[in-house]
Amino acid sequence: MKLSVNLNKIALLRNSRGNNVPSLQEYANLAIRLGVDGLTLHPRPDHRHATSDDALEVSKICKDNNLEFNLEGNPFSLPEKDFLGFKQLCNLAQPHQITLVPDSLDQVTSDHGWQPGYLDNKLSEFVKENKSSNSRMSLFIDANPKSVEYAANIGFDRVEIYTGPFAYYLESNNMDKLNQVKKNITDCIATANDHDMGVNAGHDLNLVNLPQLKECGIIDEVSIGHAIMTDALKFGFSDTIMKYIKLIRNH
Repeated sequence: MKLSVNLNKIALLRNSRGNNVPSLQEYANLAIRLGVDGLTLHPRPDHRHATSDDALEVSKICKDNNLEFNLEGNPFSLPEKDFLGFKQLCNLAQPHQITLVPDSLDQVTSDHGWQPGYLDNKLSEFVKENKSSNSRMSLFIDANPKSVEYAANIGFDRVEIYTGPFAYYLESNNMDKLNQVKKNITDCIATANDHDMGVNAGHDLNLVNLPQLKECGIIDEVSIGHAIMTDALKFGFSDTIMKYIKLIRNH
């Protein structure tokens, strides 16, 4: 399992003061020096945290350091004010991985996976266009094997399983629903393996629930942002990154 660190919350804190403190580039380079496997950004059209320029700069930093950059977003987000549009961002940044998420403008955070039947033809066109640029294509899905089948049929290389419910049921000690979600995740991994697809996971993952997630099967990559930043308030950024790396790589 690899760790990709989502730096959106660093950008959010920076934006609250209208300057470049904290520096997103500084923390990107620090995370790289600490040994993370990749960096993630999910710029929204309103630039509430990561901006289009951030995506281009972090992509360059990753390429200069031979590290994977994962660009997340809604493929149909159009140019708006300073936002370049997701398609244009992909063309300019040329990320190693593009993760497509069905978020809307009014969502605080991604809270569900892509639903089969939603703009299938346009989604397929987007995947074909960007696979030709050698970007790995990943679809953000709910923990449902049928969604894995859907992603495989569209032509995705990977799926990213939305782990919000998994984290919620574990925290609330609802073991019946937790066990069902874990079974669904296990089934998703098995279905992805049948289609020679990779499996990522993300949302609300932290130091407490990652061991339970690892029980579900082999996951290629986890993308973690919010928990890392909140843990950094307690442990410091560097020590927090090292805690996650140690836990994730401890087989």
